[in-house]
Amino acid sequence: MNAATRRGGEAAARAANSRRVQEFGLLIKAATRLEQRIDTVLRRECGIGHTMFEVLIRLCRQPDERVSQRELADDLTLTSSGITRLIDRMEEAGLVRRVPAPGDRRSVLVQPTEHGHAVFLRAAAAHAEVVEQYFVAPVAGEDYRRLTNALEVINKALREG
Repeated sequence: MNAATRRGGEAAARAANSRRVQEFGLLIKAATRLEQRIDTVLRRECGIGHTMFEVLIRLCRQPDERVSQRELADDLTLTSSGITRLIDRMEEAGLVRRVPAPGDRRSVLVQPTEHGHAVFLRAAAAHAEVVEQYFVAPVAGEDYRRLTNALEVINKALREG
């Protein structure tokens, strides 16, 4: 190995081992592991994955409200084809139904079915248990408030930036 290659490798190792890279990595690992844990529990106990649960959250926030597929795609950062496939699977499972948007034949609205509401309620309870066990309980009271406040600040900066 020549000197330039070695120096480049050493500089890359310093960057990869920097404090900020490691701290951000902790956030990503924790979020990924928590989502995987939630997904596993939701699939086992409710027959839906975490992404379907996220759709049901958005559909169940306001009773009798319908949400467009486009809004769901934007909110969940999915492509239009990705949300279409997801809603297809949810419709096949009897969780949601598509309805035409009043006054706009090109737009489709999505609403939960009765079965979708029932599955959502079971999933929300399972989700809450996992979140309590792995997100809330490990962090003491005031530290938890600081954590959630910091996450709100970061989220706001990302929305505005």
